[in-house]
Amino acid sequence: MRRSRTEEFLEFATAQSGQLFRSACLLTSGDTHLAEDLVQETLGRMYALWGRTGLLGRAVRIDNPAAYAQTVLVRTFLSHRRRRSAGERPLGELPDVAQPPAPGDDPELRVALLDALAELAPKDRAVVVLRYWEDRSIEETAQIMRVSSAAVRTRSVRALARLRDGLGGSLVEYAAC
Repeated sequence: MRRSRTEEFLEFATAQSGQLFRSACLLTSGDTHLAEDLVQETLGRMYALWGRTGLLGRAVRIDNPAAYAQTVLVRTFLSHRRRRSAGERPLGELPDVAQPPAPGDDPELRVALLDALAELAPKDRAVVVLRYWEDRSIEETAQIMRVSSAAVRTRSVRALARLRDGLGGSLVEYAAC
């Protein structure tokens, strides 16, 4: 029996939303609200493409929907960063309602890394997340970001140098965790 377009998409979205959210959290330097918005927009764009028909009336299939969703997520993030008018400003302190850390988590390390990522330019942050969190190749990262491979290499080297400086010049203390 053939499943409907909506059922197929819901299955995909359920399976991929966690990974998309984790990547979005890294891209936004821990801003979970913005990360949720980016994931929602990404899934909305994916649904618009899901099962779309081509010129001959045949369904257009995405070869690797998970990779395509990551590409859409990164491009959505970079597009959002270009729009400066879309910025809400918090006015006060909210109580800390974070969940307690899971066993083995190091909250200090997480905060230090997110703070260091926040110091990077959006494109540098995207390169670091794609190359070292998503484990993408230089060519894949270049294709996703629509830049040359040389630009990805240059951004990687500079971003990693800034991260090392931001983390005190040495990652040895964090590597022992």
